[in-house]
Amino acid sequence: MSAQILVIEDDPYISELIGLYLKREGFGYDVAGDGEDGWDLFSAGPPDLVILDLMLPGLDGWAVCRKIRAERSTPIIILTGKGESYDKLKGFELGADDYLVKPFDPKELMARVRAVLRRTMPGFAREPIRIPDLTIDLDRYIVECCGSELTLPPKEMELLHLLASIPGRVFTRDQLLDRVWGYEFDGDPRTVDVHIKRIREKIGMTEHYRIETIRGVGYKFEVSGA
Repeated sequence: MSAQILVIEDDPYISELIGLYLKREGFGYDVAGDGEDGWDLFSAGPPDLVILDLMLPGLDGWAVCRKIRAERSTPIIILTGKGESYDKLKGFELGADDYLVKPFDPKELMARVRAVLRRTMPGFAREPIRIPDLTIDLDRYIVECCGSELTLPPKEMELLHLLASIPGRVFTRDQLLDRVWGYEFDGDPRTVDVHIKRIREKIGMTEHYRIETIRGVGYKFEVSGA
């Protein structure tokens, strides 16, 4: 089940970056650049979750949070440039569900969004990918391979899940870096090859699935009959 997210953030770069990651995760979203517009969008059709910056022009984030809580129990994740305990406590006292200090990793924000939605939105949890000999449960970060349960490190898990989610699709190394490591990754592109090697060592290949190398391009996940 997808979810609709309202982003209330006055920094265009941050709101655009959040939007890119929300879209990548399959969420619908709206963006407001100040508190008044954010409240108007919220009132027009309450979203499933609000990502709320505190330092907004005009109606600030504290006031928006109070107004939302006076009307509904919609989950709120607060963003702020301040990391003081007082601000965190105040946010939680006003009813925020989570709190993230800028600058933050967009992937961490997405993980927090999913965690909050799993607690508050019935039916949100993603269905595991199931093929013969292999089950990939990204919400629990667990892989079941030929009857054995494996716990993969986060990047290996996300890389495997991405490849297996679209069997037969060829992903370039750059696409895999963008989707798993993030748009601002500036490390060694060969990190993809290293992680693929580790995944192959752990899950192997059977008559039902395999990870194929497309020379000079990238990788694809093949499922028999797919």
